[in-house]
Amino acid sequence: MEEQDNNMLSRAISLARENVRNGGGPFGAVITRDGVIVAEAVNQVIATPDPTAHAEVQAIRLAAKELETFDLTGCTLYSSCEPCPMCLGAVYWARISRVVYASDRSDADGAGFRDAQLYHEMAVEPAQRSIPFEKMSLPDAGKEFDEWLHSAGKIDY
Repeated sequence: MEEQDNNMLSRAISLARENVRNGGGPFGAVITRDGVIVAEAVNQVIATPDPTAHAEVQAIRLAAKELETFDLTGCTLYSSCEPCPMCLGAVYWARISRVVYASDRSDADGAGFRDAQLYHEMAVEPAQRSIPFEKMSLPDAGKEFDEWLHSAGKIDY
């Protein structure tokens, strides 16, 4: 497993470095299942422009399409850097079984990325965040969840 991990993580780093040379962000990701590459992607935030087009999210989207499922149980994500909070959420929503990364949030912070700040913001009460979050109560609020719970088409995800 260690040799495969080294190879796949090296591939993610190589993708990230190539992306920088092509004018993109320094992030690459590879997703495997049973030792076979299912998807690989690079950060495309600048190219698309889409602030959610991180390498990990792009790879998850490609893997889900390739495998025709939103459930990536059994897959490993190899990332050139520790996933940011958004990508971390995507990893959990996709049910990826394992994540292997090289650089970490402090390395990203040193390069000018806001990963550390975002991790900090997650721990702050919503109203106290640098972008305040306000919860409003409306009469119909929450009824969509009741409808979902009773929906014949409900699929647990």
